[in-house]
Amino acid sequence: MFGRTKIQMVTAAEALPGRTDQTMPVPAAHFVNGAPLTDPWPGGCDTLVVGMGCFWGAERKFWEAPGVHSTSVGYAGGFTPNPSYEEVCSGLTGHTEVVMVVWDTALTSLEAMLRVFWESHDPTQGMRQGNDIGTQYRSAIYWHSEAQRTVVESSRDIFQAELGRAGHGAITTEIARLGDYFYAEPYHQQYLGKNPNGYCGLGSTGVSCPIGLTR
Repeated sequence: MFGRTKIQMVTAAEALPGRTDQTMPVPAAHFVNGAPLTDPWPGGCDTLVVGMGCFWGAERKFWEAPGVHSTSVGYAGGFTPNPSYEEVCSGLTGHTEVVMVVWDTALTSLEAMLRVFWESHDPTQGMRQGNDIGTQYRSAIYWHSEAQRTVVESSRDIFQAELGRAGHGAITTEIARLGDYFYAEPYHQQYLGKNPNGYCGLGSTGVSCPIGLTR
């Protein structure tokens, strides 16, 4: 592992062991809107887990979006069970920093959530986002059903065409089925709601993602 760099994914054999008998405590309510951070969700809600760089700024983008019921931040896409923030930042867990967004399907849609995702960061940067460099900052979408996967992949293709017309490169976003979602530490939850002047490393391409992503 001494030959690894921050932008090389760890393998399952190299990953930290983590812990199977200890989970992260989760606040009872969303700091900004008071909603629960854990399921069961109200009827008519759907969920998606995305990574777009530092999860503080990414979470705020979603809780500000119309129709969103709840958000939380955590770790997904890796190997280490119940990792800590320090372990994830070491690059030795394989996880990326992610947001789980929960929305009311009567008020908004998966397409609208994907538009927030694509327009709020640069999905062409590989294992980084702006000045934040490392595998934990990679762009990612973790779907939970084949129906979601179809919409996600269609949105990627449509946005790639828009990026190409604007002179940007290829999308590097990891798109995969959601495995385990591990909640991050309580102080990370809604961090920018608690610290309005806190760090936010997100930077967009400035390219608009067309409305009606699956057309």
